[in-house]
Amino acid sequence: MNEALPLILAGLAGVLLGGIFFGGLWWTVRKGLASQHPARWFFISLLLRTGITLAGFYYVSGDAWQRLLLCLLGFIMARLLVTWLTRPKAQLPQEACHAPKP
Repeated sequence: MNEALPLILAGLAGVLLGGIFFGGLWWTVRKGLASQHPARWFFISLLLRTGITLAGFYYVSGDAWQRLLLCLLGFIMARLLVTWLTRPKAQLPQEACHAPKP
């Protein structure tokens, strides 16, 4: 059990880092497109998200490649989760409505 706990925590840290990275990317796109200076938003966000992620991977991995691998797996899982949570809601095209038109 003592060997498994650091690996589980590394995977959870990867999910957290992925949530920060991809959630921050989603937030940046929304804010940046509405901004008068979108390049500034995207550049600062890129630096912050990448810096946090790299520092987190470095800290979590230590000297063990197994923890690095599980952290990366958690990071990828967070990408899938954030993509699923932030997808646009599907709308039916006008032709698909079968209600009578007034």
